Formats: sequence, C-alpha cells, structure tokens
Amino acid sequence: MSVSGSCPPHSPSAAEPARVLPPFEPAGWQSAAACAGLPPKVVFSKKIKEAAPALRACAGCPVRRNCEKAVAPADNWFDGVCGGRLWRRGRPVQLPADFGTTAGAHRAAPVAGSRAARDGGRVA
Repeated sequence: MSVSGSCPPHSPSAAEPARVLPPFEPAGWQSAAACAGLPPKVVFSKKIKEAAPALRACAGCPVRRNCEKAVAPADNWFDGVCGGRLWRRGRPVQLPADFGTTAGAHRAAPVAGSRAARDGGRVA
C-alpha cells in the first residue's frame, strides 16, 4: 500500500453554502457625521496637514460627541481624527496655535482617564 505525502485540496461541497457578508450599514449618527464623505486617508491620517479637512469638518459636526464615545480614541491606539481632535496612538496631538478651527478648546486637553492624562498630557 503506498501513501502519498500530500493531502487532496479541500473543495467545498454543495452542502456548504458560500459566506456572503451583508453590506456595511453605518449607524444613524455615522451617516450624519460631517466627515462621512471624506476619504479614509484624510480621516485616519496622522499628519495635521493631511487631516485638516477632517478637523475642519469636525469643528461644526453635530455628532462629534457620539463619534468620540463610540471610537473611544483615548482607550486604544487610534490614529486619525475623532471628536474634533487629531489622535496618534491614542493620544491627542497638539495642534499649532495658528490652526484655524473652532475645535481649539479641545486642542491640548487630555481626556480624563486616558493614557495621555496619566502621562501628564505628553504626546508621543
């Protein structure tokens, strides 16, 4: 009796249905987000200049608080724009004083209980 060294390739049987994922449906607040039409490379940029359109959109966004609560950028290694701030590795980025947004009140304040707050607000 001879034994070959390889297994036959797996082929799905007719009894195994193909997996079809439903299309992504954003939550109601996500559809209302001012950044909803922006490219992901803008929203998830680590660079101030590239993220500027998303930061400007956040300045007047009606769902900014919902966004920050859902994403919880300070609780993970989030990179990008969320809640009117730019984040790198879960820490808020200090924006230049001449950056023209109305989100300036959020510029340097670390989120209570976040890594940035525990680290004294330092941005890595």
